[in-house]
Amino acid sequence: MTEQLPLGVTVADLPLEGVRVVALEQAVAAPLATRHLADLGAEVVKIERLGEGDFARAYDASVNGIASHFVWLNRGKESIALDLKSEEGRELVLRLLDDADVFVQNLAPGAADRLGLDPETLTARNPRLVVVGLTGYGTSGPHRDRKAYDMLVQAESGLVSITGTARDAAKTGIPTADIASGMYILSSVLSALFRRERTGRGAVIDVSMFDATVEWLGHPMYVQLYEGRQIPRMGLSHAAIAPYDAYPTIDGQVLIGIQNDRGWQLLCHEVFADAALAQDPRFVTNVDRVAHRVELDSAVAERSRRMTTAELERALGATGVAAAQVNDMAGLIEHPQLHERDRWREVGTEAGPVRALLPPMNFRDVELPMGDVPGLGEHTTGLLARLGLTPEEIAMLREHRTVQ
Repeated sequence: MTEQLPLGVTVADLPLEGVRVVALEQAVAAPLATRHLADLGAEVVKIERLGEGDFARAYDASVNGIASHFVWLNRGKESIALDLKSEEGRELVLRLLDDADVFVQNLAPGAADRLGLDPETLTARNPRLVVVGLTGYGTSGPHRDRKAYDMLVQAESGLVSITGTARDAAKTGIPTADIASGMYILSSVLSALFRRERTGRGAVIDVSMFDATVEWLGHPMYVQLYEGRQIPRMGLSHAAIAPYDAYPTIDGQVLIGIQNDRGWQLLCHEVFADAALAQDPRFVTNVDRVAHRVELDSAVAERSRRMTTAELERALGATGVAAAQVNDMAGLIEHPQLHERDRWREVGTEAGPVRALLPPMNFRDVELPMGDVPGLGEHTTGLLARLGLTPEEIAMLREHRTVQ
């Protein structure tokens, strides 16, 4: 059921109400971070190229003619389209930043500096500004100037070496490097704003896609560092835990994940009613089970395929053994956890309302906002008027192709 807001709760209760964010962003990583800032109540101004806008607008036309990535990552923002190569366009951005709290950019290496939007210039004008620059590989080092798309960073960081099957390496099905770096931008901005409440000063923050992805590779990295061993690609299985895989049933399959020896005993005694399996010396501890993974998986599969999917799921759930369905996207959309918890909403777009999920951060006293997905330059006039420009001045800028 939908939770009702307590009496007296207003928009002012949104965590980032009153925070202004200016984003010179494109693709996935930075837009993900700023979308979450918008979800939390911040005003997010998205600066886009004339004519084209964020190139993610052209990735596909899956959502009623609008790109799926763009719909996912840009709701709740205001779009201003201007020519950053023009002196007038750059001056407008600087004026937007003069009363902003946060600036996020993920342009090509050095591009923001060449536009006069370097941290030194911006913080001299606005010492309270939190400036965040996203790069592929960092601001120094031999890879500093390399292009860094998600797939390239997944490969360079070694993520693809542990993803896929024993036969074939694979990138992850979602842009993991983009998402990792976007979430570190988000946490960095929130931390910097919290520090500013104490000190009054802003911050300059650098986040790299490479560093963010490497941070997530701690387990396989340490195995290599201290055992000299590459973690193998395991498909749905797990290199350090067993049993951990999808196992067959009479009419399908169920993923079972045993995290400790107590769970193994529960699986054997309570689900399979097989005390002998529980005491098999090859399988008593997790270390034993991993060492004898082939025999273990065969033994579990022999027993799981005697049950229907529903029977096995009920038995696993009743005993507290970790398990899950292996869903596809259709299964996700119809998932009862989303429907029974009323997670679906609608947001506006140029093509009409579309379905969207509530943000994953759930404040019990206020539902986070889900604003519309902006059209290219939809808010240009209003934002320029806020800067004090007259209708005649705005019309002149349009005539000169400085704004759209």
